[in-house]
Amino acid sequence: MNRKLKNSELDRKSVDEFKTAAKTPIVVVLDNVRSLNNIGSVFRTADAFLIEAIYLCGICAQPPHKDIAKTALGATESVNWKYFENTLDAVDALKKEGFTIASVEQAEKAVMLNDFEVNAETSYAIIFGNEVKGVKQKVVDASDIVLEIPQVGTKHSFNISVSVGIVLWDLYSKIISKR
Repeated sequence: MNRKLKNSELDRKSVDEFKTAAKTPIVVVLDNVRSLNNIGSVFRTADAFLIEAIYLCGICAQPPHKDIAKTALGATESVNWKYFENTLDAVDALKKEGFTIASVEQAEKAVMLNDFEVNAETSYAIIFGNEVKGVKQKVVDASDIVLEIPQVGTKHSFNISVSVGIVLWDLYSKIISKR
């Protein structure tokens, strides 16, 4: 029998412990994501994988906001974040800090996520786009690489928060396997 664990048995970090813990070398960049529930879900997923930060760009709402808080479940207190009016400004700042910029999009010459090899010495900025229009073409053009999540069904996309979960889990598991 597999007894479900109680919350007290999960050995979760406090917010202070999270803030001082070694982070996964990833910054999530949201390019004009409009849904506050999606933004909150991204915070929660970023917390789960000890992501360095989230950069909210353009029309993205910012904490504190009740609709973000509803799905973030407190992760806006643990995960660092910054706001940029323009996504390209965020990309420029990250490039200056030495990040490899990767847009998650369906594009010519995209690398399938399952084929992407991480470099354990590299910090990555992973850009996710608007729920309808995706990552802006100018942002894709400014990226070092484009990653695509393989899909074999009839639909052509995932919800943004699902995409973030898939990509962060994949990159996190590849990074920790190289440590």
